[in-house]
Amino acid sequence: MFVNIIEAYRNVVAIADDNLIGKQFFEGKKQLDVKESFYKGGNSEPLSKEEVLDIILDMNREDATFNIVGEESVACAIEAGIITEESILTIDGIPYGMVLL
Repeated sequence: MFVNIIEAYRNVVAIADDNLIGKQFFEGKKQLDVKESFYKGGNSEPLSKEEVLDIILDMNREDATFNIVGEESVACAIEAGIITEESILTIDGIPYGMVLL
């Protein structure tokens, strides 16, 4: 998984499965664009589940917002307790979730 932390008034944490980076998904009028610049940022190597869980838990304490795409990334966010299975949406079979506190 790739994690990109975009520093702003409220940090934005973008998390995506590494196999989805650079792809677009469409379903009717809905579109999911997993842009490398947003989800990968300057990171060259994907992170492990444990590393991603640590980042999620740390950034959740910082009152960040989250953009999460892909089965592995969504499962990690559910395990960390920042989203529920009921809040997950899909586009073209790809699960995604957002946390805006």
